[in-house]
Amino acid sequence: MTEREKIHSGGLYLPLDESIMAEQLGYLDRLYDFNSTRPSELDRREALLKEMFAELGAGCYIEPPLYANWGGHHVHFGHHVYANFGLTLVDDTHIYVGDYTEFGPHVTVATAGHPLLPELREKGYQYNLPVHIGRNCWLGTGVIVLPGVTIGDGTVVGAGSVVTKDLPAGVLALGTPCRVVRTLGERDREVYFRDRKIDWDALPL
Repeated sequence: MTEREKIHSGGLYLPLDESIMAEQLGYLDRLYDFNSTRPSELDRREALLKEMFAELGAGCYIEPPLYANWGGHHVHFGHHVYANFGLTLVDDTHIYVGDYTEFGPHVTVATAGHPLLPELREKGYQYNLPVHIGRNCWLGTGVIVLPGVTIGDGTVVGAGSVVTKDLPAGVLALGTPCRVVRTLGERDREVYFRDRKIDWDALPL
């Protein structure tokens, strides 16, 4: 198996292999083009993202700057995904994001890791594990998601959290390491922030 073929295997490989680097740099040029767009060039941004990403659903919006190891080449976004500025996608292997999920500023989703043994790190070895983020999730400002994590549909991750393990659907989770605080439920249909009540009659749903 070549180093390029090991990228999605979960095994150790050498990311600085010449064949990998040559391919990766081409995708990074596209990322550079995206980050160089003007705020008014929305159509161009969308066109570039469709070229850059493995999958991009309808109605997605990413605020530059975007950072991605493979320029989004291994990223799969559903429909109406929103990302505020400074999203970092360490997309050395696949990242899957469901419809209507939102990312706050400076969120990091990492698929790549390095062995703990110093001798292996010195040689430059790396491994990659895919990340799955469900439908209609919200990851607050500064959240970090580590390799191999799955986050269930509808889950909210509080700002600054470090997600080291899988999170179930429909919960509020936060902290370092991130832990489930409670299940989302009826109270969340009444208030949207602290004691601020939702006026359903005023919302054009």
